[in-house]
Amino acid sequence: MRHADRTAGSGTGGSGGSVNGVSGVGGRQPAGVRATAARYALLPLRIFLGVTFVYAGIDKLADSAFLADSGAGSIGELMAQVRDGSAVPWLVDQALKDPTAFGYAMAYGELAVGLGTLVGLLSRPAAAGGALISLSLWLTVSWQSEPYYYGNDLAYLMAWLPLVLAGAPYLSLDLALSRRRRRQGSRLFT
Repeated sequence: MRHADRTAGSGTGGSGGSVNGVSGVGGRQPAGVRATAARYALLPLRIFLGVTFVYAGIDKLADSAFLADSGAGSIGELMAQVRDGSAVPWLVDQALKDPTAFGYAMAYGELAVGLGTLVGLLSRPAAAGGALISLSLWLTVSWQSEPYYYGNDLAYLMAWLPLVLAGAPYLSLDLALSRRRRRQGSRLFT
């Protein structure tokens, strides 16, 4: 009975649902190296994906050949090359209607996703945007990779999913804004 009391949060220890000092809902925060590592486990992933997407966006914006409708190294040429082998040729057809605009949209999208992820601002929508970009690249550019694990876009898609689920709970502007709203007693959506 004593074990059941502790897991239900009604034990005499006053831990509010903690078992062996590990936090439950309303309990105290766990302490120690393992708890700190668990708390910040997604931070290296955030930094890697954020820096990578910022770099990819800047790299595209700085490359005038990439942003051209046609020619060597252009987004137009790339889309034309992958069209027939992609899983979603209709999506490539949309990009081919105006390759330059698509290239700019892609570059600014990567930049926004990367910056949002790095600073933790709108972190879940940013991660969802990163996952969407990675999914579209996997279904178009990387689709013909044989075997499938040679294409890196699928791995990027999978890497974004933990950030979609967890957001940026530490060292983020989302957390700072949430604390500020709580102090002021306001809500984001009223």
